[in-house]
Amino acid sequence: MSAAATTPLDRRSFDLAALSTAVVIALHMPHLPWWLGAPLMLILGLRWWQRRNHRAHAPAWLKLPLLALLVLAVVEQYGNLFGQEPGTTLAIGLLVMKLLETETVRDARVGMGFACFALMAALLFDQGLAATGAVALGLLPPLATLRSLEPGRRVPATLWRELLPGIALLAIALPLAMLAFLLVPRLSSPLWGSPNRSEQRSGLADSMTPSGFSQVLLDDSPALRVSFDGPPPPSGQRYFRAYVLGFYDGTSWTADRGIGGQPPASLQAAGTVRYRVSLEPTHQRVLPSLDMPLAAPADASLLRDRVIVADKPVDSLRDYSLTSATHYLLEPQPGRGQARWLQLPDGFDPRTLALGRSWRRQQGDDNAAIVRTALALFHDGGFRYTLAPAPLGRDAMDDFLFGTREGFCEHYASAFTLLMRAAGIPARVVTGYQGGYWNAMGSYLLVRNSDAHAWSEVWLAGRGWVRVDPTAAVRPQRISLGADAATPGQLPWYENGWLQSLRNRWDIVNRWWNLGVNGFDALRQRGLLKPFGISEVETSTLALLLAASCVLAMLIGLAWVWRKREPEDAALAALHRLERKLARMGVTRRTSEGPRDFLQRAARSLPAQHGRLMELMHHYLELRYAHNEPKTESLRALQRGVRDFPVSRVVK
Repeated sequence: MSAAATTPLDRRSFDLAALSTAVVIALHMPHLPWWLGAPLMLILGLRWWQRRNHRAHAPAWLKLPLLALLVLAVVEQYGNLFGQEPGTTLAIGLLVMKLLETETVRDARVGMGFACFALMAALLFDQGLAATGAVALGLLPPLATLRSLEPGRRVPATLWRELLPGIALLAIALPLAMLAFLLVPRLSSPLWGSPNRSEQRSGLADSMTPSGFSQVLLDDSPALRVSFDGPPPPSGQRYFRAYVLGFYDGTSWTADRGIGGQPPASLQAAGTVRYRVSLEPTHQRVLPSLDMPLAAPADASLLRDRVIVADKPVDSLRDYSLTSATHYLLEPQPGRGQARWLQLPDGFDPRTLALGRSWRRQQGDDNAAIVRTALALFHDGGFRYTLAPAPLGRDAMDDFLFGTREGFCEHYASAFTLLMRAAGIPARVVTGYQGGYWNAMGSYLLVRNSDAHAWSEVWLAGRGWVRVDPTAAVRPQRISLGADAATPGQLPWYENGWLQSLRNRWDIVNRWWNLGVNGFDALRQRGLLKPFGISEVETSTLALLLAASCVLAMLIGLAWVWRKREPEDAALAALHRLERKLARMGVTRRTSEGPRDFLQRAARSLPAQHGRLMELMHHYLELRYAHNEPKTESLRALQRGVRDFPVSRVVK
C-alpha cells in the first residue's frame, strides 16, 4: 500500500479541498436546480464543520443513503442520468459525496482531479469570455490543494498565500494552452455530442401563443450580431425575419407545413444591403435574415415564404453572409395556395371575426382602407403596450380587443392578422427580431433576445406581401428606439442608462472573443498559415507544428531552469578548477579528504609548487571560514592564483 493511501490529510489541505468543491458548485449553480444546489452546499458546509471541530470520519451509514438520494433526485428532475445537465449534476453531487470520505492524501488527490474535470464541464453551458475566465480562476483552489499535498513543503501562514503559486502555474501553462488551441486538429462535431434540445433556453420557435413571448422579451442575452457593408439601415427597417406563422387554431399560431419544398416566392428588389450575421447557438435550424433575403447562404435553403433554414441545427456560433432587399415587391401576383392565408378557427373569437367582416361591408374592395381602419383602432382605441398583460380566456382575441386592451407585439400581431382574414385579406404573422443597439465603437448591430418581435404581412393586389406592424400604432417608440424604450422599468438593465451603455460596450469584447476563440473552427484552422503562403494546412502539418512547438517550449523551460539554478560559490569554483589542474599532474583528491589536507598533500607531492599551493590554501580557508562575507581582494587573489598555477609535471 502506498504512503499516500495511509497518510492522514492535514487541516489546511482539507480546507483547500472543501474550498475547491464549493467553487465547483458555485460555478455550476446557474443551471443547477435550486433545491439540489442549496442542499449540496449545506452538506459541504456541515462536512467542513464536522471535520474541523471533531476530526471524525463521516459515518458510513450516512454515505449510501445520500448517494441513493442523489441519484433519485437527478432522475426525478431530468428523467434519466444521461445528457449534459443530468450528467453534470450527478458529477457535482458525487464530488460532494467524495469529500465525505476524504481523509487521506490519496483521497484528496483523486477528489481534486475530479474537481478539475467538473470545472471544465461548466464550459459546456457557457463558453463566453466571463465564463472561461471564471473557470480558469476556479482552477486555483484545486491546484493549491494538490500543491499542499506535496511532502516536506513549507506551509504558508495564510490560506490566501496557498493560492498565489497557482497563478504562476496558470501563467506558465498559458503558452502551451494557446499552442494546443491553435494546432490540435478540430473535430467536425462536438466531443460530447449534440446537447439535449429539451435542456436549452427557450427562444423564438415555429409557434406563438399570446403571452408566450414574455420569457423571450425578458431575456436580455445576445441573440445575434450584424455587421454591414456600409451604413446600417435605419431603425424602421431593422426587421429580422425568422418564422412565418400561417395556421391559427384559436389558441396558437404555427408555421404552415404546406410550403416545404416549394420554390421561393418571386421578389423584385429596389435596394439591397450586404451584411454578415454572427448567430448565437439556438439549437434550431432557422437563420434570421434582414427583410427581405435574396438568397440563402451555404448549407441552408430559402423556403417559399423567404425564411432561411439551415441544413442542421445551429448548435454553436454560426457566421453567415447575406444580401437583402430593403425595398421590394414580394409575390405581387397571386400565388398558389392563397386560401391558406385566409384560414380562420372554428368556434373562436366571434366578436373579432364579426368586426373584420363589418369593415369589409363598409369599405368594399378597398383593402388598404381596411388596413388603415385596423391601425386606427389600435392607435385611438385606448390600447396599452405592456409585458405584463391581464390573462386572456378561451376567446383570447375577443378578450384582448374588447376587454383588457393591453399586451405586447404578439397580441397586436395576432389580433391584426385575425381581423384581416375576417375581412377577406390574406394575412400571416411573422416573428423574428426588430431593432437592436448600434455599437459605433465595434461597427456592428447587437440584437438581443429581448428584441424579439412579431408583426404581420398582408397581401395587397399589385403590391404583394406588405409588412404591417400594428405594435407601431400603439407604441411607436418600440420600432424607432427599441425594446428598452417600449418597456421602461420592466427590463432591469434598462432602469440605469449608464449600466446599459457599459454592458453594450462590454459586448465588443465578447464579440472579439466569439470571433477569435469560439468561432475558430476547422475551416479557419486549415487557413492558419495563409499569411505565410500556405493555402491549406493538412492534419499532419498541424501535428508536426504542435510537436515542434512543444519541443521548443520544453527547451525554453529548460533554459529558464538552468538560468535560475542556484549559483555556485566563487571560492568553491576556484578550488574545483585547481583540483582539475592538480589531477592532470597526478594528484587527485580523495573522497574523504578536506580542502586543507588535500592541498597540504599536493604541496608535499609537488615541492616546486609548495609555496604557491600553501598560499592558495590560506586564501581559500580565509574566504571560507574567517569571515561571514568573503573579501573581494582575497577572492580575486585566489582566482588569479588558480588561473596562473602552472601544470608542469606528472607524478609517477
